[in-house]
Amino acid sequence: MNSAIHPTENPNRDLAYQKTILGSVSRTFALTIPLLPPAIEVVVGNTYLLCRIVDTIEDAAELSPIEKQGLSKLFLKAVLGAIPVEDFVTPCLDALKGYSNIDELDLIAHTPTILRILHTFPDKDQVAISRCVSIMSDGMSHFHDRQTQKGLRDLAEFEEYCYVVAGVVGELLTSIFSNYSPGFAKRIEGHEHLAIAFGQALQMTNILKDSPEDRERGVSWKPADMTQAELLQIAYEKLQDSMSYILLIPENEMGIRRFCFLAFGLAVMTLEKIATRKEFSNKSEVKLSRNAVWIFYTFTKLAASNALLMKSFFYVASKQLRKLSVKNS
Repeated sequence: MNSAIHPTENPNRDLAYQKTILGSVSRTFALTIPLLPPAIEVVVGNTYLLCRIVDTIEDAAELSPIEKQGLSKLFLKAVLGAIPVEDFVTPCLDALKGYSNIDELDLIAHTPTILRILHTFPDKDQVAISRCVSIMSDGMSHFHDRQTQKGLRDLAEFEEYCYVVAGVVGELLTSIFSNYSPGFAKRIEGHEHLAIAFGQALQMTNILKDSPEDRERGVSWKPADMTQAELLQIAYEKLQDSMSYILLIPENEMGIRRFCFLAFGLAVMTLEKIATRKEFSNKSEVKLSRNAVWIFYTFTKLAASNALLMKSFFYVASKQLRKLSVKNS
């Protein structure tokens, strides 16, 4: 038990809070994470919330890059047990008093709860999570003062950004899945790069989907010298690697397969909608309907155990992406 985290006499209350706040801060992950086996559902949910705290600091438009860097460092120290967690929570809530998302503020206020849960996990999971949060926190600090209207310098910087905010999460999921499933640990050996591509594909989807809102606040996370069509081609290549990643998950690990395939499929369908437009002014134009999400959610029950069905879905649902890829190659 980390000495900087006060133990609780009611772990069930902590877990109930984690489940509730997950549903409040992310509709998508509240849908996908419960698909995982119970033994790792809590671990992945906890990790997502830790990453969401880092994201909240990143998204706070009212904070300067220096303020963001300072808070990110305090958060990392709290996670690693170098400082009492209150030494992060108090200045963070003070800095974000004008922040509009009350669920994310509530999450930050409950950082002690999230860290108490973290410190109940097996040591090997805690090590993997700490590595992920460290890379993400340091990486976002590095990019805080690179927010410009023009965008990131080039493709290499864009891929680096996608790695520190999402590729590293793909690596973390792989560690957690491997700790749980010896069969997956054996299959993924030598193919670890696919895990990074899986995370990056999901992040590229978010960057493209959110680009109108980012533009409105005067920033861009896209490479300055690349068109939307070129970025979609790269995202499509990452999706191909993501499909290969999912197919390495043993067939008997249905929960893990559905978790990954659901996130993958939603990304495919979102990018396909973006690919049908030369431009769009609001992410609502490319947002999937609730009905489409639930239909695909139901489809994953059948498809996740069948490699042919998963590959067929990818082929049919990425028609426009494939055309762009052929056109730009």
